Amino acid sequence: MATRESMDELRQEVEDTIRYAEEQYKQSSLQQQYNNVDYTQALQKLEATYQDIAKIAHSASAEQRDQLHRMRLQIQQLQNNLVLQDIRGGEQF
Repeated sequence: MATRESMDELRQEVEDTIRYAEEQYKQSSLQQQYNNVDYTQALQKLEATYQDIAKIAHSASAEQRDQLHRMRLQIQQLQNNLVLQDIRGGEQF
């Protein structure tokens, strides 16, 4: 079972990563252009966080795995939004 501390740290990492990626998403939506470095960094942070979730899931209890699954879905949705926005050149959905 994953420790409470490791779950709390991961939860904080997920929240921080989501906040950063959402900010990049909003900036690119408003400006219809974006800082490519920050945008790429947001995608990289999302992927790294997704991998961290997967690592902890191996030693998690059933309840923790459920929490991790919800976190993973949030990360995936934001990754999809960023990628689609990049493909569409920043136009709003």
